[in-house]
Amino acid sequence: MTQEIIGKKLGMSQIFGADGRLAAITAIEAGPCTVAQVKTTARDGYNAVQLGFGEAKRPRSSPRAPRPGVGRFQYLREFRQADTKGLKVGQKIDAGLFQTGDLVDVTGLSKGKGFAGVVKRHHFAGGPKTHGQSDRHRAPGSIGAGTSPGRVFKGTLMAGHMGNQRVTTRHLKVLQADPNRNLLLIRGAVPGSRNGWLLIKKSNREK
Repeated sequence: MTQEIIGKKLGMSQIFGADGRLAAITAIEAGPCTVAQVKTTARDGYNAVQLGFGEAKRPRSSPRAPRPGVGRFQYLREFRQADTKGLKVGQKIDAGLFQTGDLVDVTGLSKGKGFAGVVKRHHFAGGPKTHGQSDRHRAPGSIGAGTSPGRVFKGTLMAGHMGNQRVTTRHLKVLQADPNRNLLLIRGAVPGSRNGWLLIKKSNREK
């Protein structure tokens, strides 16, 4: 059985735990996902399962003949598996995959911030605020020597597009799992904005 599922971030809220403490939670619509394809080592060279989530407004185009379940999902994702036994095309996988107390890793796209300078993007301290340097408050400073090496090294921290990157937050605790409503309440924040796509995977760390 697969250990991953596709979901959608609904937003954040607060709940009181069994111990009476207030906890910040993220509500996630986890599934239901449909198995669109099962890949095996004998046929494809590796074991994997392709899950579909959400109903697409228009069928996806494919150069090959459409398979059962493909062409009507808004989001398709393939997950490598050690074993694909028990997985069949058309099978439904929902939030029942998780239980209260499980630890999960959540992957999503971080919020895009647009173009940002080095102070906001990389937490630079900025330049001197006195001694006549009135235009260096948020400047990056030197980005390399002139004669040697005579160029800017790759990877130098500079201003640019901030956010909108794949981010994984690990070892988050499931406070509630409701398969009837396909709802997961996870302690803390997860990457992305409201209605953003998420990949939820059981963590390999013990409770």
